[in-house]
Amino acid sequence: MARLSKENKAARPARAPRWRIARAAADRPAPRGRANDTPYHHGDLHEALLKAAERVLERDGLAGLTLRAVAREAGVSHAAPTHHFGDLTGLVSELAAIGFRQFNAAMVAAGASGATAIEKGLARAKAYVAYAQAHPGMYGLMFRTERLDMSRPSLHEAANISFAGLAGSIGESRHEQIQERALSLDQAAAIVRAWSLVHGFTMLLLDGRLTDVLNRMPQGSTLDMLFEAMLKGNAKQC
Repeated sequence: MARLSKENKAARPARAPRWRIARAAADRPAPRGRANDTPYHHGDLHEALLKAAERVLERDGLAGLTLRAVAREAGVSHAAPTHHFGDLTGLVSELAAIGFRQFNAAMVAAGASGATAIEKGLARAKAYVAYAQAHPGMYGLMFRTERLDMSRPSLHEAANISFAGLAGSIGESRHEQIQERALSLDQAAAIVRAWSLVHGFTMLLLDGRLTDVLNRMPQGSTLDMLFEAMLKGNAKQC
């Protein structure tokens, strides 16, 4: 190979300082990546780690969600998650924020399909359950407050928006404006009653506890029929 001329040598950029090289190493793909790994461009790794974390969560549950497991899933150095999120609490908190945003978006879209307040409320309730069925790991994480840092801005904002959506839906059904930061006792009771009803049904469903009830019902009965009957029955009592 021909030697570089003096001009070419002078044009070569100076080597990056050692500390910059060491810091960048956290984002470097691991030597033995997964077979389906693709190279990450600068700035993509944060998002890639969150997507990897969601896959691990849904596949292996919260117990299997570790920083090393996420790094292995993403095919990067085990130091990468720490570099981007600080610790496991930081990672799961950012992941839960994504869950709340997805969850709220699903309910907003469902509510927009209804013509009346009752239809909108029923559509939102069905979207609530559907999201939990489609993302049981994420749904479970969103309500594991002891594992999350609720003061983290992204999670705090996403959770508040979700609660505001619930409060707004209850307010619409009651034909009144509800300020979610200044609830009356009656408004708070209405919100918690609706939330408890749908959340309780969802948890029983995810835990497989409704199968026996369905087996005792008339032939042809479905989970959707049971859910609607429960919600309509509660509406008559309110």
